[in-house]
Amino acid sequence: MKVMYRLLLVVALLLGSFAYIAPTILQPLPPWWPSFLPKEAIRLGLDLQGGIHLILQVEIDKAVENALGGAMEDLKRELAAAQIMTAKLERQGNRIHLRLPSPDKSSALSELVKDKFPSLVFSSDPNADAGEVVLAFDDREQRRIREFAVDQSIETIRNRIDQFGVREALIQRSGSDGILIQLPGIQDPQRAKDLIGKTAVLEFKLVANAADSTKPSAGTEVLYGQERDAISGHTRTKVPYTLERKTLMTGEVIADARVRPATQLEGPYVELMLNSRGAKLFEQITSASVGRQLAIVLDKTVYSAPVIRERIAGGRASITGNFDLREARDLAIVLRAGALPAPVTLAEERTVGPTLGRDSIRQGLRSFAVGGALVVLFMIIYYRGAGLLADGALILNVLFIIAALAAFEATLTLPGIAGLVLTLGMAVDANVLINERIREELRSGKTVRAAVEAGYARALPAILDTNITTFLSGIILFQFGSGPVKGFAITLVIGLFTSVFTAVVCTRIVYDLRLANKRLTTISI
Repeated sequence: MKVMYRLLLVVALLLGSFAYIAPTILQPLPPWWPSFLPKEAIRLGLDLQGGIHLILQVEIDKAVENALGGAMEDLKRELAAAQIMTAKLERQGNRIHLRLPSPDKSSALSELVKDKFPSLVFSSDPNADAGEVVLAFDDREQRRIREFAVDQSIETIRNRIDQFGVREALIQRSGSDGILIQLPGIQDPQRAKDLIGKTAVLEFKLVANAADSTKPSAGTEVLYGQERDAISGHTRTKVPYTLERKTLMTGEVIADARVRPATQLEGPYVELMLNSRGAKLFEQITSASVGRQLAIVLDKTVYSAPVIRERIAGGRASITGNFDLREARDLAIVLRAGALPAPVTLAEERTVGPTLGRDSIRQGLRSFAVGGALVVLFMIIYYRGAGLLADGALILNVLFIIAALAAFEATLTLPGIAGLVLTLGMAVDANVLINERIREELRSGKTVRAAVEAGYARALPAILDTNITTFLSGIILFQFGSGPVKGFAITLVIGLFTSVFTAVVCTRIVYDLRLANKRLTTISI
């Protein structure tokens, strides 16, 4: 009965593997292909498909200076409200230099900075004139700004590339202040660079009072947002919004957006800080639109449309919703990504042509075929019937690996093919251990059934030890490696699971079925 369950498991995995591999082989898919089956082909990396490779450098020191400039404008407004006159107030690099006409207001200045600007601290500057007060961000705030500068730039760039329609794009942090961008299939690097360099457009628009949200009237437009499904709690569905075409406010007036912790009544929310012009404008908008929805639109996508409950003054607003902490943080990054927080320079550029991509595929497949053929011949010559069985497990192993890559939407790269070739050798290594154990048991005079059972039982600890240590190495490579190394690590880790399964489970099914014949006295091994 156990054999039958294992056999059904293998058959189910085979059917699932064929379903995931078929879209790669049958492109375009035939009309009769069921809608519930996978439709996406295996992704090819930059080295196989061709495209462009860019590394952008974010000038994170400029991000600190820009943020300090915004803080200085807010400080100027607060000083005026508190009737604290200044003889000098200007930004010099990453410090604010301030001079009071009279020292009588020093204590009032200290209290105002402490209450209104907790991230600013009194500092020193050897270039400061006598009697000047120097303010700067504390170390924690500077680290936060530097970290967010790269995150914001990545989100802005990703928004643009998504609009460009590059499905296999790789956009990730490179070092502390770099951004790695790989766009497979793109052969016009100048167009891509122009697209990446543009700033995402953030707009504030009123939701129109329309009965039909799918048919805009004059002066309105339909844009779509995404909302959490009330039943599943995770699935997001497209929701149409009919908006007035007039843009009331743009992202230029947002000074900052931060995630605030959950309260007793609701989850985390996002707090917006507007500059002085934005605060005045936002107060006018909310005063004239109480009871209406104000949509926050980024690159023609509605991220939130809260109802204006009352006039909002002070330059601060909250965006609440059914967010978890990660979603709230992502929304804060998106809101801040209305403009790049710091200049971005092109540090490296490489173009991979389609000819090189085809050559890479041809060479990679040739190495895979040659390596696989040598392994297959060796196993048949050395182990005869048992070697042929191991070769069958090897074919299943390759099938499962490719299906897993398609199922996880992993990107196949040239190093990934190298990992596939390495997996072939490691897969037969498990079969070699099992076959040698079975040979030893047969030489000691045991029956075929006893030899097979002892062979699998005694070889299993060695197989697990070898694969676990290699698995840990693969995890380390994936965690700390770059793009090509990650491709190798993904294929290697997946191959470890499939090779152990095919060697220990699939081959054992064949032996168990043969051993059901009690007259079996010899096996070819």
